[in-house]
Amino acid sequence: MAQPVTQMVTFPSEGRQLAAFLALPTAGSEQSEEGKGPYPGVVVIHEIYGLNDNIKDIALRLAAEGYAALAVDLFSTGNRTVCMFRMMSGLVFNSLNHRGVRDLRHALDFLAQQPAVDSERLGAIGFCMGGSLAIAWACADRRLRAIAPFYGMNPRPLEAVKRACPVVGSYPEQDFTAGAGRKLDAVLDTYQIPHDIKIYPGARHSFFNDRGPNYHPEAAQDSWQRVLAFFREHVLAPGA
Repeated sequence: MAQPVTQMVTFPSEGRQLAAFLALPTAGSEQSEEGKGPYPGVVVIHEIYGLNDNIKDIALRLAAEGYAALAVDLFSTGNRTVCMFRMMSGLVFNSLNHRGVRDLRHALDFLAQQPAVDSERLGAIGFCMGGSLAIAWACADRRLRAIAPFYGMNPRPLEAVKRACPVVGSYPEQDFTAGAGRKLDAVLDTYQIPHDIKIYPGARHSFFNDRGPNYHPEAAQDSWQRVLAFFREHVLAPGA
């Protein structure tokens, strides 16, 4: 299979230049049409560790499936510890409109403007902090067709998810976020928003990170296949 085309890029956000890793499909991609595009786009949102090799690998995997993937470095303009503290504070006290959410909107602006990207087919995937950001962002940006949060926390107020797009969420049972996943499942039922929420027995926080100590191969493989199937239905299909 042909390797995706990759490059480091920057885009403007509130007077700063944020860095990101862009991975585009090639002719050998699973869902590409003769390798030409335009391709659906997915923003990849990192954990508290920032834009590392694990997150870049996820962008590459998405590109191999026919998606233009933009893995954003939300910590690229300052000290990581300070940026992380501000991000987590924003998630707690101003879930729907703090700087992290606004940065992701600008990231989607940049991705949607790429010649190889179909601006009508956009989604996001996020992990831990990134999963929390994905859910909050989906409540405030109608351009997203679907999101895939992994072990993320819910926005405040939780009722904000009535404005969210379809959600495919994955949570480890042996983790504090399992309760958030169950609550999200229930409220999405209430508002009749398409969703697939699954709690994985035996899995721990960051189970999808194959470079970390809590990697859980079975949960990681199953959750990835669920994400791909959900995105095929809600992001990839032109009429979704």
